[in-house]
Amino acid sequence: MDIENKIQESVIKAISALYGQEVDAAQVSIQKTRKEFEGHLTLVVFPFLKMSKKSPEQTAQEIGAWLEANTGEVAKYNVVKGFLNLSIATGFWLGKLNEIHQTANYGITEVTESSPLVMIEYSSPNTNKPLHLGHVRNNLLGFALAEVLKANGNKIVKTNIVNDRGIHICKSMLAWQKWGNGETPESSGKKGDHLVGDYYVMFDKHYKAELAELQASGLSKEEAEAKAPIMAEAREMLRKWEAGDMEVVSLWEKMNSWVYAGFDETYKKLGVDFDKIYYESQTYLDGKETVLEGLKKGVFYQKEDGSVWADLTGDGLDHKLLLRADGTSVYMTQDIGTAKLRFDDYPINKMIYVVGNEQNYHFQVLSILLDKLGFEFGKGLLHFSYGMVELPEGKMKSREGTVVDADDLVDEMVATAKETSKELGKLDGISEAEADNISRTVGMGALKYFILKVDPKKNMTFNPKESIDFNGNTGPFIQYTHARICSVLRKAKEQGLDVPAVLPLDTDLTAKEQGLIQMVADYAAIVKQAGDEYNPALIANYIYDLVKEYNQFYHDFSILKEENEALRSFRLTLSEEVGKTVKSGMSLLGIEVPDRM
Repeated sequence: MDIENKIQESVIKAISALYGQEVDAAQVSIQKTRKEFEGHLTLVVFPFLKMSKKSPEQTAQEIGAWLEANTGEVAKYNVVKGFLNLSIATGFWLGKLNEIHQTANYGITEVTESSPLVMIEYSSPNTNKPLHLGHVRNNLLGFALAEVLKANGNKIVKTNIVNDRGIHICKSMLAWQKWGNGETPESSGKKGDHLVGDYYVMFDKHYKAELAELQASGLSKEEAEAKAPIMAEAREMLRKWEAGDMEVVSLWEKMNSWVYAGFDETYKKLGVDFDKIYYESQTYLDGKETVLEGLKKGVFYQKEDGSVWADLTGDGLDHKLLLRADGTSVYMTQDIGTAKLRFDDYPINKMIYVVGNEQNYHFQVLSILLDKLGFEFGKGLLHFSYGMVELPEGKMKSREGTVVDADDLVDEMVATAKETSKELGKLDGISEAEADNISRTVGMGALKYFILKVDPKKNMTFNPKESIDFNGNTGPFIQYTHARICSVLRKAKEQGLDVPAVLPLDTDLTAKEQGLIQMVADYAAIVKQAGDEYNPALIANYIYDLVKEYNQFYHDFSILKEENEALRSFRLTLSEEVGKTVKSGMSLLGIEVPDRM
């Protein structure tokens, strides 16, 4: 049982003994003591004033005296207005450190056969262009969320839906057919997703030129859009694709295969992966089928023009189009089809979609429709909605002048990490291969941490230079502290100093040392809270606070040169457990921490 619960139980006994009243746990509010006051835990006594019929100070004094006299955990107390600050006995903290030291993967809940299955969808790229900065936040959040929920004892299936069909794909295909001269990723030396993206941009340039010409000849913007020959060709190509035209389908397969190879390379750089990938080209027909079944059952209705709609006015929403008059599907139809396929493939208990906040309404509707169609996870589906991410103006040139390419960003981060590490002398005396590896670890750690430390719901500005600072709330600062702890433990080993299996409980500790044990012990509660609230940022900021505290401890106390053997053993054990916690927490964010830096 954790200390908060123990104290809560003791307070309930104290109220009964002192005032003859029964209170429940919900009335006993215990928080961590604020830094500026002495103590570990603080009890708010205001709810008990009616029972004590005394002032807040007197009530706090009485409860504090009872706890000190009747529990082994409370060593002393102090009262500040209506707040009772409790100092927990050193023996308790040493016992807690022993427990953590002897627990493999402290704070992590094991997954069992009976664990619920959570499916998490993230990434969802289009095959007409490379991944960009927005996708980077999406992928990092999706992966971290999966790791956090797994650490909370859930079975996880990480999944991706690739938007590989539609007019946008045909635009790239048509441009390549017209102006590509058989260019391939091999012949051009470009990644496949970049090559296809370049043809998408090329299509757009030609289309705009045609529009300008048509408008110059006296047509309105709308008339020009309806008459532009290149767009008509793209629409015809889409019609042929949907009809299964061999030549179009084979070109589509070839160009998509280039894109997938490119995506895989980017995913590898980002350190994210998937257990199962679905493709819109395979799910949209299932969606149409499921919608038509819903129509038969009277869940949906059909208009005179043949289009199929859902009436959601009873749910406080409007009417939603599901199939167009010509029988073609909309995004919602495809999502219904994907959900059906997934439900056939896995016994899903919870479905989480990691998609930007501009899609909030879409997922509100999807949840209602899946529920109406009888999918068990419909009502409980979760849209993990996150904010936009931008760069400060002029920080990085983007490939198309509008969006920041993910590969460019990763390369820039690694290059900046190398430059910064060199300037600080952190790469002195190591081989080029080691320097490259450290630069990659630091660059990616900086990128991931800077994005994941922000509450997902908030919009954010990602600043590459700021993220690679070796001081402050950054990935490199945390990585560097982990390397420092590893160095202390290595030196201890070289000097023949072992970390003991069990520490004696009678060592005298300072408040600073007790506070650091308390922070390590908090890890389990933080992992649980991050899972309950679907918020990896809680782990990122907890790890930063822990590392900041450890660095102060490292600065203020001697570890290897401490002459008192019991204290030295304690400080080595504490260092080892801080190191393990940092490594565990950062791995939940998908971030590596090096042993040397």
